[in-house]
Amino acid sequence: MTPEQINLVQSSFKAVAPIASKAADLFYDRLFEIAPEVRPMFPTDLSGQKVKLISMLGTAVNNLHQLDVILPAIRDLGSRHRGYGVTAGHYAPVGAALLWTLEQGLGSAFTTDIKSAWTEAYSTLAGVMQSA
Repeated sequence: MTPEQINLVQSSFKAVAPIASKAADLFYDRLFEIAPEVRPMFPTDLSGQKVKLISMLGTAVNNLHQLDVILPAIRDLGSRHRGYGVTAGHYAPVGAALLWTLEQGLGSAFTTDIKSAWTEAYSTLAGVMQSA
């Protein structure tokens, strides 16, 4: 990722942070709409999962400028997800749900450049998770 892309991801995430709870709701609603087959992988009560999602995203986003520091944790996350039954095919709908959520949360501020930066960030992190 370029420094500009990292800045775009970090600044746009700060804009979404105030609505983190709503963003988590939007994300999971969208994910289960476009990939209903993944719903059984999650607990019935998603409150804890939503907190984990926002926390993990925050950690990843805040450390994009020093990927080498977070790569071990990202690999570990990928290994755990594989243990939950996550396959390579699950990463595309998660990425799509994430981008859709950001678009909803940012509205007209969700520019082509921001979308591209988030796509690159997600592809990078998902690639590391899948290779674990």
